[in-house]
Amino acid sequence: MNTKPVRHTPPRPPDLDRVDRTLLRLLAEQADRSYAELGAAVHLSPPAVHERVKRLKRDGVILGTVARLSGEKIGCPLLAFVHVSTEGRGMNAPILALSEMADVEEIHTATGEACLILKVRCASPANLEALLSHIQGIEGVRSTHSYIALGTYLERGPMPDAPDA
Repeated sequence: MNTKPVRHTPPRPPDLDRVDRTLLRLLAEQADRSYAELGAAVHLSPPAVHERVKRLKRDGVILGTVARLSGEKIGCPLLAFVHVSTEGRGMNAPILALSEMADVEEIHTATGEACLILKVRCASPANLEALLSHIQGIEGVRSTHSYIALGTYLERGPMPDAPDA
């Protein structure tokens, strides 16, 4: 029998002090801040901030630095969430192949009625319809339910707790 072992204790997150949390919050708000600007905010020299950021990257706390793009301004104004129900709970290769499609921003496994939740951005309702047809044609997909976002009030990644003053 090939099973995964049950983890008895949750993985311990890296130790993050007040300065780390402040740096992470500042970078999450605006990732292109200079080390000098960050250093001024946390009262450290730019080289000391650079070392902390390097450590946070090495420890996997900072996963990458990306540009956030406007869906509307790049021709993909339609934001939708697609709930996908499959015959099995596993991810098969065709579903994982969706990650290669530019319209698919995120793929999450989920509990509940949907096995997967996709975040997609499309140029038009016709493009969303074509994407849904593609997904529904994947072997093992039982159904999809899509939800079109009418407006977005907050969209961001995880934020560390605000450090105590």
